[in-house]
Formats: sequence, C-alpha cells, structure tokens
Amino acid sequence: MPSNKGLSSLRLDIDRSSPVPLYHQVAQGIEAAIRSGKLAPGSKLDNEIALAAELNLSRPTMRKAMDELVRSGLLVRKRGVGTQVVASQVKRHLELSSLFDDLQVSGKKPTSRILSFSHIAADEAVQDMLHLGSGARVYHLVRLRLMEGKPLALMENWVRDDVADLDERTLTERGLYEVLRAAGINFRLAQQRIGARTCNDYEADLLGVQPGSALVTMDRTAVDDIGRNIEVGHHVYRADSYSFEMTLVNR
Repeated sequence: MPSNKGLSSLRLDIDRSSPVPLYHQVAQGIEAAIRSGKLAPGSKLDNEIALAAELNLSRPTMRKAMDELVRSGLLVRKRGVGTQVVASQVKRHLELSSLFDDLQVSGKKPTSRILSFSHIAADEAVQDMLHLGSGARVYHLVRLRLMEGKPLALMENWVRDDVADLDERTLTERGLYEVLRAAGINFRLAQQRIGARTCNDYEADLLGVQPGSALVTMDRTAVDDIGRNIEVGHHVYRADSYSFEMTLVNR
C-alpha cells in the first residue's frame, strides 16, 4: 500500500508578502501538481497537521486550502483512508459528437463491452421518439464504455434499422456515431437533456462505484440532415470521472 505523501517534493512557492491569501496559494500549488501529474490520481496526502508543519503554516490555513480543493473536486476525504487525489475527469464540450469520438480526440484509449445487442420491434415509446410507424424495427444496444480499462459510462441506445446495418463485433471496435457516419449519416442536430442522480446496485457493479454514488445522466435524440430522428440514447456516467463543459453567450 502506498504511503501518504508530503508536499516537499512539490516545491510549493509560498509568497508571504503577496496579497493572495496563503491558503489560496497552497491550493493553487497543489492543484497545479494534480493537473501536471506530479500528484497522481489516488495519491494519499499526509494529515493537515503534518502538511501545515511542513509548510510552516497554521493548521486553519492548511485546512482552508484543503477544503477549497475538496470543493473543487480535486481531493476527497475518506473515512479511515484520509485525503486522496481524485481521478482526473473527462471534460466533454457540449457538441454533437459521441463519447468515443471525444475520448479519442483527447488522446484517451476508449474500449466498449457489449452487454446487450438485439434487433427488435420498436415499442410505442421508441416509435414516438424516433418518429417511426407501427411495426418498425430498431437496434437496441447496451454498452459499457471504458477509458484505458476503467469503467466510465453505461450507455443504452435505440437506432432505426433503415439507415445502417449494425453488428455487435463492429460496435465493440468502433463508436456508434463513427459507424453511422460511415454508413452515410450526416448528423445535424440533437435534443439533449443532462441531469444527475444516484446509481442503483446494477449500475454500481458495472461502473465500479458504491451503490448510491453520484451519476451524470444524458438523454439524447440525434437528427440527421434530412430531418430523420436517427437514434435515441440514455447514458449514465461516473460523476467522479466525467463532466460537461459549455460556453455561455450573452445575447
């Protein structure tokens, strides 16, 4: 088991004459070490008394710095374990792209585990979401998306079957949107809803978290350039490893 880490190797630059509060300088230094990889995900830090003594700071100052990092989601306090660096998050911009695409662009290594794959008659709810008539069939797939071997997302999708031929093997090796684009689908827009909830026992087991852990949820209907609703997705993501980013414009 790895030992707890002090801060001496990080060479934090504390300027006592600066107008920037000492606690914030400490928090910025530790954050920079986490972002650069000097403090790896899972690293355990010494207790606040030891860290304060190491930097010649008061314990309240050190505690305030650690509280700031906990609120930022960079550190977590665990009973019986101590203070630990949180695994880095996948930050996804709100664009019409797939998780597989985004992970590849960011240099990650995504893989998929197919939990369920079937070609079925669409029920009324799916017919309505995909604007299909009675008797239409769809592909229904449930996949576990992993990033460099670590579970990240549980994804359920329904895809109309008159736009592409899908098979389980291809979807293990490639992203769904990549396969659909190769079949000639030009995505134009999507209706998307993002939320949050806690996970159940089934999801916790697949995602490698405790039951009741926080999840980010996303429901999406993607539309192509001739107005067809192509696919509907219901995805859940580990909240400790995933977030959405957006730019807001004043009008």
